[in-house]
Amino acid sequence: MTQRRDNALRGKKRGEVPSTAFRQITIRKVRRSDGKNFLSLIDALADFEKLRRPSRAARQRLIGDAFGARRRFDAYLALLRGRPVGYAIVFETYSSFLARPTLYLEDIFILPEFRKLGIGRLVFDYCLAEARRRKCGRFEWVVLDWNKNAIRFYERRHATPMKEWLLYRIVL
Repeated sequence: MTQRRDNALRGKKRGEVPSTAFRQITIRKVRRSDGKNFLSLIDALADFEKLRRPSRAARQRLIGDAFGARRRFDAYLALLRGRPVGYAIVFETYSSFLARPTLYLEDIFILPEFRKLGIGRLVFDYCLAEARRRKCGRFEWVVLDWNKNAIRFYERRHATPMKEWLLYRIVL
C-alpha cells in the first residue's frame, strides 16, 4: 500500500475512519479456498504474541476443524479491497444457568499495518451481532494482561473484566 493511500485511509484525525474505507472492508465466513490466507493470519498472530507458529499437523487440524464433517469453530475473514487483513474465530459454549449458548471469541486479530482503521471494531461488532443472531446469553473472550491496546479496545466497548473467575488450564 502506498503511503498516500495509507494516509487517505487513516483520515485526518486519530481514530477517524473515512467512510470510503468502510465501504472497502468485507467481513465474511472463511471458505476452504481461504485456507492459506487464514493460516497466514494465524501465523501473524503467533508472531505478535511471541508464540510458536502452528506445526504442520496443527495446521492440518485447523483446516479439518474449520471445514470438515464435524466443524469445531466458525471463522471470519476481514478483507480490505479483497486482501485478507484480519480474522476472528468463534465457537459456542453453553451456560446451564442461562440455558443459552455463549459465543466465545477465541481469536480476533488484525495485521498491525491495518490497525487504527476501524477494522478490528467492525470484526468485533460482526461477532457480537452473530452472538445476538444465535440468541446467545453472553459473548466472552480472554485477553492477555500485557495487551494494553486490546484491553482499552474492550473497555471502550463497555466490556467487563471477570475478576472473580480464574482461568485454569490442563494441557493435554
